[in-house]
Amino acid sequence: MVTIPAVVPPLPRERVWTRNLPPATAVAWLAAGWHDLLVKPAASLAYGLIVFLVSIGVVAGLFALGWDYILFPAFAGFMVVGPLLAVGLYEKSRRIAAGEPVGLASMIFVRPQSGGQLLFTGVLLCGLMLLWMRAAVIIYALFFGLRPFPGLDHITSTLFMTSTGWAMLLVGGAIGGLFAAFSFAISAVSVPMLLNERVDALTAMGTSMALVWNNLPVMLAWGTIVLALFLISLVSGLLGMIVVFPLLGHGTWHAYRALRP
Repeated sequence: MVTIPAVVPPLPRERVWTRNLPPATAVAWLAAGWHDLLVKPAASLAYGLIVFLVSIGVVAGLFALGWDYILFPAFAGFMVVGPLLAVGLYEKSRRIAAGEPVGLASMIFVRPQSGGQLLFTGVLLCGLMLLWMRAAVIIYALFFGLRPFPGLDHITSTLFMTSTGWAMLLVGGAIGGLFAAFSFAISAVSVPMLLNERVDALTAMGTSMALVWNNLPVMLAWGTIVLALFLISLVSGLLGMIVVFPLLGHGTWHAYRALRP
């Protein structure tokens, strides 16, 4: 007779996603990012310069094509695809931690552990950005009709000195906040994870959302830092992007390593 051993079901793991990190940890991530930036800073600053030049080229292209009406949604959309553009910065931080040589070439020609899954994630994030830009145009049309865009010279008076403008700002801000929250949740951890681990895109995005949701205080603090530094870059005419983008990219890597040790 064959004896079948008793099977004890596995005990549930508590707080599998929770790290109990205080909000002040976000400042430590920023400080760690600054440390990585100062390790061979020329490579990080050159990377930031490339992002700055590409951003200026996109803005100039929008004006040349007469698409200046989507300029502000495009700036907001940049924050959706920003984590993908920072892959080279994650690679530099990874190499610093591993004691491997660091250079601009290794930051540009990155070989992620997940292979093409990173590209697939990029397609999804670009699709989300285009969806947001289309939604922004529809919101404008719902409040102002099919009137032409008044131009950047008159946009302030149109938005802030009319009741219709305030209503559009409130509705657009609420809808844009939903887009921003969703994109932040699915990309904050997933992109560096796809660089460092053999995992598929959907699993990485689901894991990222779970980690953000279960560590909400520190991730809200990190998101506030990201938004504040991005707004400073806009006020500086995007010049601040040369330093701010590498700083946030390196900091995001340390956020990933803290949330998924």
